[in-house]
Amino acid sequence: MPAPPTPAAHSKEPAPGRPRATDAARRDRRADILLAAERLFAQRGYHAVSLRQIAAEAGVPLALVSYHHGSKQELFHAIFAHWKPTLDDRLQRLAEVRRQTDGGSDALPRIVQAFVEPVLQLRSSAEGEYYAMLVAREVALGSSDLGSVLHDFFDPLAHAFIDALHAARPQATRTQAAWAYQFALGALLHHLCDKRIGPLSRGQALPNEAQAAPLLQRFICCGIDAVLNPPSSLPVSEGDTP
Repeated sequence: MPAPPTPAAHSKEPAPGRPRATDAARRDRRADILLAAERLFAQRGYHAVSLRQIAAEAGVPLALVSYHHGSKQELFHAIFAHWKPTLDDRLQRLAEVRRQTDGGSDALPRIVQAFVEPVLQLRSSAEGEYYAMLVAREVALGSSDLGSVLHDFFDPLAHAFIDALHAARPQATRTQAAWAYQFALGALLHHLCDKRIGPLSRGQALPNEAQAAPLLQRFICCGIDAVLNPPSSLPVSEGDTP
């Protein structure tokens, strides 16, 4: 009796007109799923999107979403892993600023530039804009079930900027620097998702326009400076005493 065929014996060339799935095609499907998830999460929010909707948006079978990315939370995490180089770029810029300025008082404008500029550059592409919207919409909320994203990707960045602010304004406390960072982050995240500037400016400005970038940086820089180097006439609570 002949031995059963080995797995190799079962393999065949694809039938005519039915091309073999290439590594590139598999990578494309994986990327399509990631972009579809990013787009839907940004537009609707994490809790309002299902894996089935992501599969439909990406044009792939539902099983393929789980095959490539696992659960919905794992897929959400994968989006931020995909964009981690942008976070690394911000950290590298910040480290370069601190090397060139010795973290002194003149470093503040460049610290703010390193904080803001790479994020605004994301909006030059549709994919980058979805990611920026996603960060503004979901990560800023800090919900407990998404806490691993904050811990894994954004907390190291936050601590690095807080330390840089404290070094640039050593007369302040690190707690005050942490508050200044949070206020700056709020301004940046609001700018990323804002759509009201058009009607509020009576049609004279548009969201995402390049002219807003230096205004935002100046606003954040002046705000941080006011918090970390307040005039002596302003009251300071006991807990904020350096």
